[in-house]
Amino acid sequence: MDVTLRVWRQPSSEVPGEFVTYEVKDISPAASFLEMLDILNEELNQRGEDPIAFDSDCREGICGTCGIVIDGIPHGPQRGTATCQLHMRKFSHGDTITLEPWRAAAFPVLRDLIVDRSAFDRIIEAGGYVSVNTGNPQDANIIPVPKPAAEASMDAASCIGCAACVAACPNSAANLFTAAKLAHLNLLPQGQTERYLRTVAMVETMEEYFGSCTNYGECETACPKSITIDFIAWMNRDYLKAQFKNLAKQGRDNL
Repeated sequence: MDVTLRVWRQPSSEVPGEFVTYEVKDISPAASFLEMLDILNEELNQRGEDPIAFDSDCREGICGTCGIVIDGIPHGPQRGTATCQLHMRKFSHGDTITLEPWRAAAFPVLRDLIVDRSAFDRIIEAGGYVSVNTGNPQDANIIPVPKPAAEASMDAASCIGCAACVAACPNSAANLFTAAKLAHLNLLPQGQTERYLRTVAMVETMEEYFGSCTNYGECETACPKSITIDFIAWMNRDYLKAQFKNLAKQGRDNL
């Protein structure tokens, strides 16, 4: 199959970018989308042109490294699929496909289709861990975990941090990512000690970098792991509870 690519090319965040058109021919429908870009880059190298820069690593939809807005849709037209899992059979012969980087103020373009997603790292650094001393290792079955809590926690933990939710959101909000990272700890017994401190720290760090959630729901649609926006509601509930707990603590401290 033959396709035409309109690719965003930008040498760095300091230099304006533009769309450049490339013709890619004789691509197998069984090839992955990133394999197609690899083939194009080999041709560009042979012609002495700069290859298209894009992120990838595991190419199994696990690491969250890849991320391209394809025809206006983060990760492309196949729902519940990361860019690296997308195959050319989802397109038709003769299609014109537009490729862009994630578009968000918190994700400056580093080069071409690669953006700086370190704002996500700041959110995790603020509280995405369990730091209390839990003592010596215990048998895994000693601490009972209710089945609904375990299943919900595992659903949240499936977040790969690719940032498609931010790219899809009209407000460039990171609420789905933050909510998922909070839920997979806050729903388990091991995360209870720091639950409300963690929630306040991560939510307020998120608000420094990203826009506000207004429940468009685009994040859920774009998520390659189909994480539900129910987690955002849980995060908002915990954040509200944390405010009351902080006020109560301040009152006790002032006695």
